[in-house]
Amino acid sequence: MRKPPLDPDVADAAPTDQILTVYDEQHLVTYMRLLQAEREGADWMEVARIVLRIDPEREPEGARSAYQSHLARAKWVTEQGRLLRDTGSK
Repeated sequence: MRKPPLDPDVADAAPTDQILTVYDEQHLVTYMRLLQAEREGADWMEVARIVLRIDPEREPEGARSAYQSHLARAKWVTEQGRLLRDTGSK
């Protein structure tokens, strides 16, 4: 896996595939930032604005939907997708 970009553009919704996707690999930093913000109790609107770069005041439904889908995917990737595990080990 290549080093993921620090601030990639985000789609309206994160993938829902039951396998890891190229999008997941490209958005690993985004996912980690979302999970950290949730652990810290950050307001979703602030997170959408800063992490996803979507203005929740201009696009309230789109921002909320993107935030929720990317946060859910971040949890899936770390809990089920095993993207963070060392794929080189047996």
